Amino acid sequence: MQETRIHPSGYQALLSPFQSFVHKESIGGIILIAAAILAFLWANSKWASAYFALLDIPFALRWGSWSLEKPLLLWVNDGLMAIFFLMVGLEIKRELIVGELSSPREAALPMIAAVGGMVVPAAIYAAWNWGGEGIRGWGIPMATDIAFALGVLSLLGSRVPLSVKVFLTALAIVDDLGAILVIALFYTEQLSWASLIYSLILLALAYGYGRLGGRKMAVFGVLGIIAWYFMLKSGVHATIAGVLLAFAIPLQRTLNPQELKDWILSISEPASFEETEVQIEELEEKVKQAASQLHSLEHQLEPWVAYGIMPLFALFNAGVALQGESMQISAVTVGVFGGLLIGKPLGIVGLSWLAEKLGWVSLPAGVNWRMLTAVGFLAGIGFTMSLFVASLAFGGTGMLDQSKIGVLSASVIAAIAGLILLKMSLSRRG
Repeated sequence: MQETRIHPSGYQALLSPFQSFVHKESIGGIILIAAAILAFLWANSKWASAYFALLDIPFALRWGSWSLEKPLLLWVNDGLMAIFFLMVGLEIKRELIVGELSSPREAALPMIAAVGGMVVPAAIYAAWNWGGEGIRGWGIPMATDIAFALGVLSLLGSRVPLSVKVFLTALAIVDDLGAILVIALFYTEQLSWASLIYSLILLALAYGYGRLGGRKMAVFGVLGIIAWYFMLKSGVHATIAGVLLAFAIPLQRTLNPQELKDWILSISEPASFEETEVQIEELEEKVKQAASQLHSLEHQLEPWVAYGIMPLFALFNAGVALQGESMQISAVTVGVFGGLLIGKPLGIVGLSWLAEKLGWVSLPAGVNWRMLTAVGFLAGIGFTMSLFVASLAFGGTGMLDQSKIGVLSASVIAAIAGLILLKMSLSRRG
């Protein structure tokens, strides 16, 4: 009798979405760290001029009399990062509707912790930079790099309780939502209302297409690209178009999980190898039907974002030459450093402790205050989003390198501190 085997892609599709997500983010975080180290070493090597020349290479798209030209750095930050923000938007929508943030009771603690982890770092930064030119960077220490943080967390392997990973992920997603709102509201140049309206109309068309049952990703893609262009011309950062497009992608499934389960239970034992192959093909097709357009797009984008776009962003943005203005320990550097390394754990643990004492929330099963403190430090790994906000706040000025030094140094120390604290708390628990 032939043994029935499911094709590896079938196993992958049936994995827990959260476990699959954490796995990809963890590996992506390690690649991200490697790319950041490479950028830093390259920018401080004898080949530094080649590194900075790479960032400024002009690249243009032309069609007839129309053209769009930017240096390579901005194609990464404005173009490829729009795909990253699309991915972030898909994660936020999924978590709000069917994930860890869909239940008010389960969402309360990570949401409260995230608020503390945004407000306190911003306040620490503002205290150091109040009244100076550097005040524009108050949003830099607010964000958490989920890939970097989960990459560090993965170094402890299966010893880390799933509840800790879930809490950190939910907190980081709320953090991302806060960072997106900050970018949209406070880091917008002079508005072109006409371009903004055109972009919003196109995004509304994408949303309506999805609501009416449209499922062709090519349609979403074309509308999204044109909406991105008009958002770019509007003065609102173009990446916001990626986030808004995510909310237009349908989450409805053509086959619900119970129907998939019933179909699997109804499968009879195959009589031949050929029948086994047919059943495997049918299973893979059913699994695809049980995945929504949102889940399918998320799984398609995950490897490109985790293993390509984010490391490329790190390579283009983490290179800081340790000379000139970048070597100055300014209020900007101290504000970013203190906001991430001190403000993040202080805000997360402090507001969570207060909420717990007031009876609003309770700690997740398997999580204690030592672990929560460790998570607070891991949330101080700002990296991708912090570097992105820094480029919006200080692009083209010496303060950009000063803020990058704050982000990079705080992220490294926060990663080490969080890893040590978590390892100690797990040892005591064991």
